[in-house]
Amino acid sequence: MAKEVMKKAEMERIIATLSKEVLKEMGRKNLAIVGIRKRGAILAKRVAERIEGITKNEIPLGTLDITLYRDDLSAIGPQPVVHRTEIPFDLTGKNVLLVDDVLYTGRTIRAALDELIDFGRPEVIKLLVLIDRDNRELPIQPDFIGKRLMARKNEMVEVKLKESDAKEEVVIIKKK
Repeated sequence: MAKEVMKKAEMERIIATLSKEVLKEMGRKNLAIVGIRKRGAILAKRVAERIEGITKNEIPLGTLDITLYRDDLSAIGPQPVVHRTEIPFDLTGKNVLLVDDVLYTGRTIRAALDELIDFGRPEVIKLLVLIDRDNRELPIQPDFIGKRLMARKNEMVEVKLKESDAKEEVVIIKKK
């Protein structure tokens, strides 16, 4: 049984607010946004569109697939599915906003940081997450947070977005 913790309207308000916070703190000069595949990339596109709507400037947008940078690659299986990383610009000197849907252990973000550095040396990297949940395993903290949630280790926070899931919500479900 899933417990709904965020609906579409709240998600839209949060993304609008986060976009304004990013613009205020990071500015638009040298700003680039990179989303972690899959839902982080969708959220990154939404944030970029909001900021572009405010500034009337195009924001470089990229997508990161961290599969080969994971520290548990051997545990995934013998042939993990690898998607393309698409960063069609040099990150050197950029103010990079890294976007993901849920920050949990910190391991996904660690892998993303490792991969980002392969694309240049950013001036700064800031982290935006829609959901920040407890039980971190690495000392990684977000700079921009949509909502903080407490969830037990036997629970999973699931973000559903219309582009990938045909609905908009955040739910907590028990792991099987």
